[in-house]
Parts: sequence; structure tokens; C-alpha cells
Amino acid sequence: MRWPLPPLLQVTAALHACAAGLLCIGPRLWPQALAMLIANHLLLAFTGLWPRSTALGDNILRLPQPAIDRGEIALTIDDGPDPEVTPRVLDLLDAAGARATFFCIGERARRHPELAREIVLRGHSVQNHSLVHRHHFSLLGPRAMRREIIGAQEALARASGHGPSLFRAPAGLRNPFLAPVLHQLGLRLVSWTRRGFDTRTRDPRKVLERLVHGLAAGDILLLHDGNAARTIQGQPLVLAVLPQLLAVAQRQGLRCVTLPHGLGDGR
Repeated sequence: MRWPLPPLLQVTAALHACAAGLLCIGPRLWPQALAMLIANHLLLAFTGLWPRSTALGDNILRLPQPAIDRGEIALTIDDGPDPEVTPRVLDLLDAAGARATFFCIGERARRHPELAREIVLRGHSVQNHSLVHRHHFSLLGPRAMRREIIGAQEALARASGHGPSLFRAPAGLRNPFLAPVLHQLGLRLVSWTRRGFDTRTRDPRKVLERLVHGLAAGDILLLHDGNAARTIQGQPLVLAVLPQLLAVAQRQGLRCVTLPHGLGDGR
């Protein structure tokens, strides 16, 4: 199937055609044409910097209604696997009977394939978070994005034994090229309902509050086992927050499942 062009990009194409028309009518109209294009590209840039935006293409923000009816939430853990943190996260999840989705960086999985395999063996899901987690990922063109994503697909499939079906952009930032690339590769973009900002904040209470305030069935939560900030005592934030988060979910009757399960795509 062809990728369906989102309305914002349809408007963008029309504005570019209008700008070209203005220049054909009269070259002196170039300031108006330029202003039109600058305004449009600023809007596109702002949209790409908003991780929860759906204006550039499909973006999963919450679990669908069947998962909500079952009282499910999805805990997602980014930027690993990390040999110090990930095994301890897995132990905490096992103790609570919870399942999670690990958006792994391809190069890290390549360095620690035993961790990627362990994530899957313990009943969790490994998904694509790019090959090297470039900070300028949202500035890449379609070919470079495709190389990043395919490279991660291959590394993660080799390490974990399962090919990812979902993708999360580094920091959630993207540009108009990402959606058609994902469509061609058969991947779905996922962001989150709420995040703890555990890569920036050293106070686990603040991180926990951001995650549990208004917590409800269908939510997709974001924490990090890689690149996580540390508490004043030197503990990775995820290890301080996760037991309390899982306890709150249990008290509210919410069940942590993997994204593929919650989305109806399998385990």
C-alpha cells in the first residue's frame, strides 16, 4: 500500500505550488512566496519537535480500546541494553509479574546480545530505537534514516532472535521523512502517553509523580535503562522509581503488558 500523505503535508505541497505560481506571475512577488515557505517550514520543524504529534503521520500515543477494557498499560524502557542496569530492571519486573517493552539501541544490543536475548526469554519485547541513537536523527534525510533503522533492525533481530515491529525515534524527534520510511519497512511509530524525564531529574519522587499523575488504562509510560540520571545516592533513577510505579499500578488494578500484546500484534 502507498503511504497516505497526511493533511499537513498535503498543505505543504500546495503551498510550494502556490509559491512557484507567484514567482511565475511576477518575480517581484518573491518576498511573499519566501515568507509563505518560511512559515510553512517553521510549522513543520515545530511539529517534528513535538514527540506526541500525529501531524506528520501515524504515531501511537495510547493502547487501543480492547487493551483499555482489559485494564492494561504499557511500560516502555529506552536506550539499553545496559549491562549494569538492565538485569536489575528485569529482576524488578519479574518480582512484580510485569511485562515491558525495551526500545533498544542497535549498537548496544550488538555489544550485549546476551542481554537482548534475556529480555525476550523473560517474556518482554525488544523494539527498534535506531542504530546509534544520533542526537541529530531528526535532521537526517530519508536515506540516512533508512540506514539507521535497517541497521538497528538487523542488529536487534540477530541479538534477540525477534525482528522488531515498532520504532521510537531518538528523543521522540523526527521530520517529514520518517513516516514514509517506516511505512516502507513495515514499522509503526510509538511515542508515549506520559514520561518521567528520568534522564534529567535526580529526584525519583518527581519522576514517579509525573508517571502516576492521572495514570489510567491504556497509558504508555516511558523510563530509561540506558542514559538514566542517577539519584543523589548514585542509584539509576529507573531502579528507584520502578518498584513504586509497579506498586501503584497493581493497587489500581492495572496490568503491565508489552506493546505488541496491548496493540494486538502478539507477545
